[in-house]
Parts: sequence; C-alpha cells; structure tokens
Amino acid sequence: MTWRVLVPLAVFVVLAVALAVGLTLRPREIPSALIGKMAPTFDLAPVKGRATGLSSDDLRAGTPTLVNVFASWCIPCREEHPLLMDLARTGRVLIVGINQRDEPEAAERWLAAFGDPYSRTGADRDGRVSIEWGVYGVPETFVVDGRGCIQYKHISVLTRDVLEREILPRLRGERQVRCDG
Repeated sequence: MTWRVLVPLAVFVVLAVALAVGLTLRPREIPSALIGKMAPTFDLAPVKGRATGLSSDDLRAGTPTLVNVFASWCIPCREEHPLLMDLARTGRVLIVGINQRDEPEAAERWLAAFGDPYSRTGADRDGRVSIEWGVYGVPETFVVDGRGCIQYKHISVLTRDVLEREILPRLRGERQVRCDG
C-alpha cells in the first residue's frame, strides 16, 4: 500500500472514532463552571407589569430557589411553562425568573397569557446577566441554595422526570455540592 491509500484511510478512521465518541455524549449535560460557585452579582428591574425585580441578594435570603431563564419568543419555554405553573401552585418551591432579551410588552403579555409562576422576575433586556450566569440559550434552569451557591444547571426544557430526579432533591438539600465561595 502506498501513502495515497494509507492517509485517506487514517483520516477516515480518526473521523469515525470521533463520530462514535460524539454519539455517546449527552449534550444537555454541558458542565457549568458556576456549579459550586456563588451566583453572579446582579440587580434586575422588574418585568413590565410586575412589582418586584430580581437581584443576587434575593438568592441569598436563606431559601433554596429555582431560577428559570425564559423569554416570550422562546418556543421551548412554552413547553415547560405548565410544569412551572404546576410546581408554583404546590408552594413547595420558590421559583424566580430571569426574562432574557425580551421586549417589555411581549414579556408582560406572555406572563398574562400563560400565567406567572415566579415570585420575582427580573428583566435582563440586554442579556448581560444571562451571560454572567453562563446561559447558552433559553430555557435554562438553575438550583441555587439558600446561601446563593449554584447547585445545578439544566439546559433545555424542564421535564417532570428531571424535576423529580435532579431538581427537587437539590432544593431539599439532599444532593449538595460544596460552594467555593
């Protein structure tokens, strides 16, 4: 065999191995550099029509919190929203929202139409706070302990399975990571 045959064969083998490895990865489990770190410092004004905004101080008030990043233009956010509404109705979980890169009127209409599961909702009009949180896209959901330490990050639509298996145990303090401050 000559190098003209071996080089393409070697390239093919490398690409095949890379593809095989890629197929075994779980893209929704992208690690976050913020797990085990304090939530970034921020202070967001309320979403239009709401009385209270959201700040990092609200996440350090002693109550574990579910932080949901959403937008009115986000189709997957509509899919997970009924689950958030059901969870809010139970009163078992404190849920706050970061409304990412949305027009004030659109966010107000969206919450009026689909319901408001959030005890506080901050308007992240320019997306800077979301970037500090390491948000790749919406929806994304975080579990923050009562000290303000990020315990978990879920990318994409929340499901009942993820809620029961990953989120609620962390909110109850059953699965905690050490916070590096």
